[in-house]
Amino acid sequence: MKSSISLLTICGISELPDQGARSVTHVLSILDPDHPDPEAFQAYDPHHRTVLRFHDIIEPLPGMILPEPEHVRAVLQFGEDVAQNPSSKAEGHLLVHCHMGVSRSTAAMATLMLQSEPEESEDRIMERLAEIRPQAWPNSLMIGFADDLLSRNGRLVDALRRHYARQVQRDPKMARLMRELGRGREVEMAV
Repeated sequence: MKSSISLLTICGISELPDQGARSVTHVLSILDPDHPDPEAFQAYDPHHRTVLRFHDIIEPLPGMILPEPEHVRAVLQFGEDVAQNPSSKAEGHLLVHCHMGVSRSTAAMATLMLQSEPEESEDRIMERLAEIRPQAWPNSLMIGFADDLLSRNGRLVDALRRHYARQVQRDPKMARLMRELGRGREVEMAV
């Protein structure tokens, strides 16, 4: 991925139409299982796209699909595919999106960044993630799986704790919102 992708974008579904003119070459779509495929991609230039479907939750809930290690393995496989099959264009543009562009997509992007730059520190990856998407609140379950799969030995989860603390400090309303969404355990990680 390092050699062919020069632009990284994270967004939500409502922002997809705005990205169509930006020469996107690779897309990772993370959607709720029952959400229709976004129509915005019909207006995009030809691109490589992978779709994953699971809910943005961190605890089991009836009728919902919890992120699993296999989902993060699929993210890593997407990253390998991008690295092995660079775009025919000189510079690639990777777009990762979920419903709001806050949690699943930011966890996936952090995973992809660490995969392509294994020498980079976990804290620097979280800093870069916040530069790309200031409201980033990566799904902690996905980050935990990525930590294991990338052999980061807990360092990625520790960097996530520090990232959450910065996010709560930056926007104190974020803590209340995350608690309302059933993500209180992540808010507690920031303390």
